Amino acid sequence: MKRTTQYSAVNLAAEAGVDIVKGNTLPAQADVDRTIRALTEHGITVIPVQTGDEALAALRKIVPPGAEVMNGSSTTLIEIGYEEWVAGGNTGWKSLHTAITAENDDRKRNELRRKSVTADYFISGANAISRTGEIVACDASGSRVGAWPFAAGHLILVIGTNKIVPTLQDALDRVWNYAFRLENARAKKAYGIPSTIGKCVILAFEKIPGRVTVILVNEALGY
Repeated sequence: MKRTTQYSAVNLAAEAGVDIVKGNTLPAQADVDRTIRALTEHGITVIPVQTGDEALAALRKIVPPGAEVMNGSSTTLIEIGYEEWVAGGNTGWKSLHTAITAENDDRKRNELRRKSVTADYFISGANAISRTGEIVACDASGSRVGAWPFAAGHLILVIGTNKIVPTLQDALDRVWNYAFRLENARAKKAYGIPSTIGKCVILAFEKIPGRVTVILVNEALGY
């Protein structure tokens, strides 16, 4: 089940000036199947699920007890209930995010954040995924995408099928003309300042078997 919040796309679309119908439309099953095949051929494990609840359950099965875990900022993770579950304090994991938010010294907190991209398990959303098997994500500082290329031991990406587009160029277009506009609107409401696209990663192939897992959810999630 998707948990809609004040920062969900549907509640920011008017302010962001985006086509929410286009951005949240789910693709045909044939396109989903094609995307899964392409990702698999690119060395990425795919776990297809139907709902946010199933995505959270799959995520909890992947990460073993006692693992060192960090997550990037993600509307998708909020909407599947991940952040609410972690806040309960009963994950059985070593949460680096909890340690970072508990640190009051700016210098120490920034150092913890920098090191967190090397977590055993890094959990994130993404901004777009092409039917040709490329996954794209951008953020302002790089704290989310820094883990993607190599740093994290395992990368788990939770992605709604609404983010599937035909090509890599379409994926980049989705980032600039849809996801960023929504994120910018969110940042203004949450922090009182605009956002920016500072760092981008294109995950096109993974050579380490089992390192990257995509939990592909048949719901319209995130940006």
